[in-house]
Amino acid sequence: MHIIPILLTTFFLFSVPAHAQLKNENLLVAMPDGYVVGFQDKNAKQQMTEMVPRGQSVKDWTDMVTVQIFFNMTNVTPEAYKQRLEKLWTENCKGAESSPIGQGNERGYPVIVWLQFCPLNKDTGKPEVTLLKAIAGKDSFYVVQKAFRFQPDKPQVEQWSRYLRSVSVCDSRVPDRACPQTGK
Repeated sequence: MHIIPILLTTFFLFSVPAHAQLKNENLLVAMPDGYVVGFQDKNAKQQMTEMVPRGQSVKDWTDMVTVQIFFNMTNVTPEAYKQRLEKLWTENCKGAESSPIGQGNERGYPVIVWLQFCPLNKDTGKPEVTLLKAIAGKDSFYVVQKAFRFQPDKPQVEQWSRYLRSVSVCDSRVPDRACPQTGK
């Protein structure tokens, strides 16, 4: 995997020059090996990037990684965000379930990780399993999710749980949350 910073001031996720230094608060997330950006959009409220395995698209996928940055959304806790998504899943999917994986602080930021399961998505006719990680930053709110349109096996869940553990937020303004050096 290659670590790719998502800069709040940069529209294109992967256009950061190698010599640029990260400034302010940043989400650090990896582009999974074999994945490509299938969709990206940014507006005044949020930035969203969807990555799919090569050969798949955001219209026809079996697994996808979605990265969302909600700008200036600093009044929501990860737990409240989780509860809101659980409610939406329950309303839209009969038999939907949610399981906590972990909760706490990473580098001083509140974080929650959980799994949501929909036995039969009414739009696709397939099951949907999603691992999610939400981080409440000081400047923005960050969500990274890995979705499957099938029931993943234990090694797949473990692999993508490790992936979510690698996702973090850094801040060049705070010494104990400093961002990694990105080049010269």
